[in-house]
Amino acid sequence: MGVHKDSSQSRRTFLKGLGIAAAGAALGRLLPFFGPARSAYADSGHTGGDRGLGDEGASENLAGNQGENGNRQGELPKRALGKTGFQVGLVSLGGEATVERADRRDEAVEIVNRAIDLGVNYIDTSPRYGNGASERNIGEVMRTRRDEVFLATKTHERTYDGTMRLVEESLERLKTDRLDLYQLHNIRLDSDLDQVFARDGAVRALERLKDESVVDHIGITGHRDPAVLLRGIREREFDTILMSLNAGDAYYKPFQEELLETALQKELGIIAMKVTAVDRIFREGGITSMEDALGYVLSLPVSTAIIGISNVRELEENARIARAFDLFSRDRMREVEELVAPYEREANFFKHYW
Repeated sequence: MGVHKDSSQSRRTFLKGLGIAAAGAALGRLLPFFGPARSAYADSGHTGGDRGLGDEGASENLAGNQGENGNRQGELPKRALGKTGFQVGLVSLGGEATVERADRRDEAVEIVNRAIDLGVNYIDTSPRYGNGASERNIGEVMRTRRDEVFLATKTHERTYDGTMRLVEESLERLKTDRLDLYQLHNIRLDSDLDQVFARDGAVRALERLKDESVVDHIGITGHRDPAVLLRGIREREFDTILMSLNAGDAYYKPFQEELLETALQKELGIIAMKVTAVDRIFREGGITSMEDALGYVLSLPVSTAIIGISNVRELEENARIARAFDLFSRDRMREVEELVAPYEREANFFKHYW
């Protein structure tokens, strides 16, 4: 159904022949899982047809899900973060790049403050980013602005005890006593899942922290292998999934096929990362604009895209793109994918090497 490919076709033949059509069909069926938020889909003024929504039923779903939080001037369009009940801006702040630099603390704090001023209401970090510097820099802002954001961090520990130690350190660095989202970091292999799902594994710690209201929601993250994440969300209940998605994704181990559809069926909040493949998505003769790189991902059924920021100018550009965003047609999705085809391995480098 939907985005599953015919096994008789090669991956590349399938992609060239169908482009984004299969994902568009899945979006048409599964868009109700976005819930009552008025999103960029509703604000675009389009009702399906050639806008990549798959079928006429999608327009009816959109019309019934517009809600009260429209794309007012100066406000980021929002989508539902799965079944969490939170309405998240189309673009969110990742805790890498400048934000993870201990030697650029003032710039990092400026970026975090400016992001919130621009309407960014989701911030994602990890103790691994800058060896804790990202959490410390974000924590400087959380001292006074904690209630303005949905705050997410991660555990790279695979055991119960290791995760319980790590969360205390993260809370201290972030200057808070609670997390909106705590995630399993970088699940790459089946052996990672075996460890975190064990009786003394990290998932038990996440579940206890949720029971004790230290953590509101729990999630899983990964950018290496969609099959591993698919097993993860089938075997355990999560609230969110953070996955790699960009215009090169469709060419190799695509996250936007069975994993994306299953996550939607389970009503998970879907957070996209690696939108620019750490800037490798940009090159002469390929993708040259953030409008194309970000617009492609936002035209998939995701809740938000997290992006690492080097400076305030980049942040403001991303916010501008999100405010003006209009769902890409199937033809435009295909065109953007084809731009990346000659260097798709670079756009997927993290699936090969990380």
